This record gives sequence, C-alpha cells and structure tokens, in this order.
Amino acid sequence: MRILQVCPRYYPAIGGVEEHVRNISERLARNNAVTVFACNPSGKLPRKEEVNHVLIRRFKSFSPSDAYYISFEMLKRLRKSDFDIVHGHSYHAFPLYFSRYAKRKKFVVTPHYHGRGHTPFRDFLIRLYKPLGKKIFEEADRVISVSNYEKELLIKHFGIIKDKIGVVRNGVNLAEFSHLESIPKEGKTILYVGRVEEYKGVQYIVQALPLLDNDFNLKIVGEGPYENKLVKLINNLRLNDRVKFYRHLPREELLKMYAKASVFALLSRYEAFALTIAEALAAKTPCVVANTSALAEWVDNKNCFGIDYPIDSNKLADLMSEVIIRKVTDVKLWDWDKVVSELTRVYEED
Repeated sequence: MRILQVCPRYYPAIGGVEEHVRNISERLARNNAVTVFACNPSGKLPRKEEVNHVLIRRFKSFSPSDAYYISFEMLKRLRKSDFDIVHGHSYHAFPLYFSRYAKRKKFVVTPHYHGRGHTPFRDFLIRLYKPLGKKIFEEADRVISVSNYEKELLIKHFGIIKDKIGVVRNGVNLAEFSHLESIPKEGKTILYVGRVEEYKGVQYIVQALPLLDNDFNLKIVGEGPYENKLVKLINNLRLNDRVKFYRHLPREELLKMYAKASVFALLSRYEAFALTIAEALAAKTPCVVANTSALAEWVDNKNCFGIDYPIDSNKLADLMSEVIIRKVTDVKLWDWDKVVSELTRVYEED
C-alpha cells in the first residue's frame, strides 16, 4: 500500500502525536511505501529526507505560539497527491483539515482529541472550527481514537456513528525497555516529560517540592511556552538547586531517565492518552496523575495513582512520599507492533 501520514510535526520534534506517527510509520514501512507530510516551522529541518525507510516531506508553515501549523505549501502539495491510504492526525492543528484534499482510496483520522484548547483563546478557536471537525469526521472512512475517553468524547461532541469509530491504543517499544531493569533508582527523583505548557500541570509539582524532604528533586524533560513563567516560580520558591531542565535528549538518555526516576508525574487537565505514562510504567517507574480525561484510565492504585483537581500541594506531597517506595508490577501495555497490526487491519478492511 501507498500510505500517507499527515501531522503537524514529525521527529525529531518531541510530543505524543510525533511519537505516535513516527512509531507507526517506521513499522508500516517494513511492508508498505510510507510518506509523512509534516510542518517545518523553524525551517531548520531537511525539507525532504528518508529515515528508516520513511519518506519525510516537511513544509514551510505559520505556527503562532508553536500551534496550529498552517501550511499552504502543504495544502498545495496535498491537492496534487494520490495515495491508497491517507491518515490524518491531530484535531488541534490544520494539517488534519488539509489532509482531506489528497486523492485516496481510504481516509483515516486519528484526532488525538481532548476537547479543549490550551488557553482561553485557543479554546474559543477550537469551538469556532468545530463545523470543520464535524465535516472531517463525516468524510473519514474510519476514525481511530487512542483511548475510551477520547472515543466517548468524540461521539458526544460530534455525533460520530459508533460503527465508524474504534479504539487503537498507543503502544510502547517494549524491546527498548527490556534492558533497563538493572538500572537502579536515583535517590528521590520526580520526573516530568512533555511539553512545558500550563495545562500540563508541572507547576503543581514545583509548588509541592518545598513540602517534601530536601533530598527530593525534580527533572523536567521538554520545552514549551510556559517555561519562562515556570522558571520564575522556581526562582521565587528558591528551588533552583532542586529542579533541572533537559532538552533534546537522545532517546537512550531519556529511557535511562525514565528508569532512574523514583516517580513519574503528569498532572494535566486533559489528555487523549498520555504516552509518557505508558513509557514510565514500561521502565518500572510508578506514576502520579491527575484524575482527569484519559489519565484516569491509567489509575489502578497499584502502579499509577490519581489526585483530584483542584490540586492541593499538601495532598500531592503526601502522595509523592507514599508512591516513591512503590514497585511497578503486572503492567499491561501494547507494543507498537500490535498497534500497527490493528491499523493494517483497518486500512485493509472493506
């Protein structure tokens, strides 16, 4: 099959959608001709390259506040494209809406939808282009959600026919984590991995840190628009020696960081899946999450523990102190190979 994946950004950009598209594309490319169309807002990445048998084409884009990813260059190329399968990703950016213009035999959509914008203005815009979203879902041959939460939200917000929508969870490359079990935990380390956005809730971890013993520290892997305000908060709380930022980590270093951490935390207000939780659990690191959106599906009070909004710093500190001594056992995760097997079945069905 000739398969086109359309997404806002692609590896080496870091994020849940980026990891999803990279992992399925590289595995699909073992038996298919796979092309990825993505945006190149910085202009620093190659416009065309082949990585692990995946042909990547990047297009100039206008991306205010590192969002939306509007690329008329991509739209022009899509109008001239012809594939067997066109698979569009991310309701929250424009490439998905442009993907409908490519000629194809089947149109598949994975929206990675959590129903809200990351700021009041973005939330307003999401509601404004809801008719476009509804049209995309009507045109799609199949809609794939990555969690039960996302599926029910899509049905509720857009009236998608239940026979058209299914769940194919995100995966983990389990082989990557198999050699990490011998790596010892590193003191009392709290780890956060992801975009540094206010809605992700990393500020609540910072606010709880002074209530924990002085030997607790926080490692933040990622970057984003909330970083300056977060640094100001860290400075005001005099936590500079207990919080460290990491950017553009090689994959192997990130895996080791997952394994060394004593607890992984994600206190996001809304997530469609949360791939970083899956990776932390694969590295045998217990997790603390907000009892919101798809994060609540991870809570089992054995390996992953939830805390309600509004986040209370004292309760969060107490939970961190308790979870840090837990050992992760009996975690059931999908491997990316299983994900691709399910996707291939969707692509090939009548």
